[in-house]
Amino acid sequence: MRCVISLSLFFLLLTESCSRGTYSSAYLQATHDQILWTLRHDDADKALRDVNGALVRLAGKNLEWTWRLKVLKAQVLLTKSDSQEALSVLREPLPASLVATDISVRKAMMEGIAHRQAQQFPESEKNLAEAEQFARASHPQLLGDVLNARGALEVDQKKFSRGEMTFEQALTLVRQARDRGGEASVLNNLARVAMSREHFDEAIDRAHVALDLSRSLGLKPLSATVLGNLGWSYFELGDFENALDFYGKGAQASSASGLSGYSAYWFSDVATAYLALREYAPAEELARTTLTRAHELKNAQTITLCNNTLAEIMLITGRLSEAGQYNQEALKMEEEGQDKFGTIDSLLMAGHIADAKKRFSDAENFFRRVLGDPTVDTRRRWEAEAGLAQVWDGEGKFVEAERQYLKAINMIEQARRSVNHDELRLSFLSSGIAVYGEYIDFLIRRGRPADALNQAELSRARTLSEGLSSNEQIESPRAASRVPPQQLAQRLHATLLVYWVGEKHSYLWAVTPSKTKYFTLPPAAEIDRLIKSYRELTLKSGDLLQSAASTGEKLYASLVEPAKNLILPSSRVILLPDASLYGLNFETLIVPGLRPHFWIEDVTVTTASSLSLLASAPTRAPPKEKNLLLVGDALPVPEFGPLPQAPAEMQKIEQYFPESRRAILKGTQATPSSYLGSKPGRFSYLHFVTHGTASRARPLESAVILSKEPAGDAYKLYARDIVRHRLNANLVTISACNGSGTRAYSGEGLVGLSWAFLRAGAHNVIGALWEVSDASTPQLMDALYSELSQGKDPATALRDAKLTLLHSADSDSVFKKPFYWAPFQLYAGS
Repeated sequence: MRCVISLSLFFLLLTESCSRGTYSSAYLQATHDQILWTLRHDDADKALRDVNGALVRLAGKNLEWTWRLKVLKAQVLLTKSDSQEALSVLREPLPASLVATDISVRKAMMEGIAHRQAQQFPESEKNLAEAEQFARASHPQLLGDVLNARGALEVDQKKFSRGEMTFEQALTLVRQARDRGGEASVLNNLARVAMSREHFDEAIDRAHVALDLSRSLGLKPLSATVLGNLGWSYFELGDFENALDFYGKGAQASSASGLSGYSAYWFSDVATAYLALREYAPAEELARTTLTRAHELKNAQTITLCNNTLAEIMLITGRLSEAGQYNQEALKMEEEGQDKFGTIDSLLMAGHIADAKKRFSDAENFFRRVLGDPTVDTRRRWEAEAGLAQVWDGEGKFVEAERQYLKAINMIEQARRSVNHDELRLSFLSSGIAVYGEYIDFLIRRGRPADALNQAELSRARTLSEGLSSNEQIESPRAASRVPPQQLAQRLHATLLVYWVGEKHSYLWAVTPSKTKYFTLPPAAEIDRLIKSYRELTLKSGDLLQSAASTGEKLYASLVEPAKNLILPSSRVILLPDASLYGLNFETLIVPGLRPHFWIEDVTVTTASSLSLLASAPTRAPPKEKNLLLVGDALPVPEFGPLPQAPAEMQKIEQYFPESRRAILKGTQATPSSYLGSKPGRFSYLHFVTHGTASRARPLESAVILSKEPAGDAYKLYARDIVRHRLNANLVTISACNGSGTRAYSGEGLVGLSWAFLRAGAHNVIGALWEVSDASTPQLMDALYSELSQGKDPATALRDAKLTLLHSADSDSVFKKPFYWAPFQLYAGS
């Protein structure tokens, strides 16, 4: 790749050329290189204006440079996704005097890229073969670029193995030429082929490398494309929040770089991410505006994407007629050959619409057309399998429907197991959880609530339980799940409340030692709305019994009251929440009556991730010796100031353990390496008095904030490091903000510090759902350990400690409010 000529030299050449009334080769080369630099580093719109201006000034006076600038203009237009205009610029044959030059390679390559963008693959293949032949014969310095273009075509043709081989060859060549920009482009394409092969964890790793390199080189347009591709990978992994973030960044960056076609494309994906997150209003608004823009750009692929997104929104919100209209528009574009990439999505949507209209024969035909395509990716294949199940359910073919549901679920499980990174596997079930929900609805309708409960259980805490069972000394939690729920309730002396929150129907199974009953609850949208409102009121630290009684009572009526007769007063309740319920402290729900009160006054509550993990708990006895590892009172670090009450909290806690049975890491000793090197697995109690962070984007980057290491600036004990050090603690207490995490994953629950300590092997973990008060927490923790010292179990001890604040003799105590005592929840492990 040529170096960019300096601006001072450029203007010098410009002055000399203009003074002579001619354009020297040096000036023309400088002009070309400056436009190319602008295209790669800044703004395609400016590059287009500049190249048009250069062509006007040249006015055909120099044949060679006229053609070089025409090829460059085509490249600019292709960067802007305007393939037809690019082909128009290049439509004339190259003059005979230039056939032997590198312009032949560049022209054929641009024509090949243009035909690929227009989804005219045979023509593209012909052009790129010609470009490759010319490059190999006479211009090997261009072969890397040609192979990069050919690999992109092969991926579009779904020749994934061949495309990856071609990209690898291109990567070798551009690295040999020390073409760093070319290397970044090929790395992005290697990430894309990994996505296309459904190796999404590998795609994300490759894309981050490409993003770092393109950013370091200042390649803004390429960086924008990599960001959008990252959104695609995260979306396919079911991580819709990260997908929304990266799609949005890709769309905004593309817009800023003049890439109107890419910007519209990524904005259509932003709408799809909103749809997946059930945010239908912004999804519909953005899909409509982007559809208008896509029509202006004549971008067939984006038009199809928007039509399919709008069809799905219409279907979900009950506007069947409009859904059919948008779907027909998408199908029409594919039938006319304008777009090939959206065909499968259009057929799937047609099947769902036909099923909703009870046109079962048509629906089956659409789903079978999807399944008949051997190139269909796994996610769309299981969607078609589940679609067939719904059709046969509607036709009363219940045996066939159940077989089909199980086939789809098995496909989801196989795909999930193929993801190697724990952090990426966490989100995967979100992409297929709707299929589980459909099957659970089917089982309930068939009068099989026990089977529905079992199916709900199979989707829970998969990554957590897999990590625990990876230790050979621990019985597999899934093996323990064979314990019947009622037997488990008897063993634990508790009522188990198992929840499933679905888009159409939600369910509660109440399990006691003697019976199991199920109840139908409101759909997700209604539950989510109440929880969001109640949480906002709680965080304002108001008096919920006065200011939020209505909302608290509605939540109690929706979530607990149906099973009230199965819950004895002063009994133990173990909650197995789902979806948004993980962010709710059930103890704060308001029991209506003559004396409205918080539910904590009636029961002792523990939260668990799955029945199987609860069933495995008796197989792991906690350490017989009660000893403590106390970590905290760390030195202030950037962004995290001192905790004035930390020394007092630590002093209160350590008094409950003899000096010989406690290890204390504080001040300069409270570092991540000191914790990891303390052999934490030998302690029965671990307690952290620190700041904490919760990462929504990457939960295993949630961290306990400690003192800086003596050598270096590291001061975070990350969740991913906690997971790697085995524990056998009876109780881990994270006296820090957001210790429970801030993001719930389908089937996995809240993932953050509490999850990490459970994954490491802790039997019980106390973590916070929101920010904790430095003023009230020492008092609460003192009461907790006082109760534990009397031989109470962690759940009872935590409840009684909370009640000391709630029932404070000081009628003016602010600590009576749930904001102060309710953030801490007890999570039961194995």
